[in-house]
Amino acid sequence: MRTTTERWTYATLFFMAMAFLESAVVVYLRALYYPDGFHFPLRPMTGVVVTTEIWREVATMIMLWTVGAVMVRTALERFAWFCYGFGVWDLFYYIWLKVLLDWPATWSEPDLLFLLPVPWVGPVWAPCVVSLGLIALAIIILKKRALDAHWRPGLRTWVLLFAAVGLFLTSFMMDPVTQGLGTSGFMVADGPHQASMSTVIDNYVPGPFPWGWFVAGVVTSAAGLWSAWVLDQR
Repeated sequence: MRTTTERWTYATLFFMAMAFLESAVVVYLRALYYPDGFHFPLRPMTGVVVTTEIWREVATMIMLWTVGAVMVRTALERFAWFCYGFGVWDLFYYIWLKVLLDWPATWSEPDLLFLLPVPWVGPVWAPCVVSLGLIALAIIILKKRALDAHWRPGLRTWVLLFAAVGLFLTSFMMDPVTQGLGTSGFMVADGPHQASMSTVIDNYVPGPFPWGWFVAGVVTSAAGLWSAWVLDQR
């Protein structure tokens, strides 16, 4: 049986390697669609590329979940390993892009973060902050469970954490939704509806980042982490 140190080491290496693969795909996509460097407005892509990208995101989530599923038996600990994996993967995704493409030039550059259910957009530092929070949550859960196999977060903690998720998602999706940007808009126009969506994406430039929603998410998630670490008992 693997020791705790070996589990953390091998899992971290796997998530870092996953991040490199993700970055490599982005290198190829940018070579095809952004040969002069990534920037907004975004460029439409063929329907098969968009569909592949969506399912690649789904496959990534499955892979992140699977690591915990093969290491631990309880749903809570699997959730913790998923959070840890997501955080490490996302942070190293940007680290590898910096190594491979020297991008972003600054951590305030806007990025297309995700495509489901609508595109997410935000400055690079924002998902990195969320990823650090996910890593912290995972460590808290796994440390608490190592000390007490029956420990679990209380209702107060879950309410705070889920509220934080909602606030973060709002901050990432608000601008694209407000400007009418949808996932189908990435497809090359071949009909009236797609032509209309292509016009949206051809002109989409992110507006000011909704700081209020994001800061509220940071405060709420910090309260949730504090609740889990200090207040929650068995």
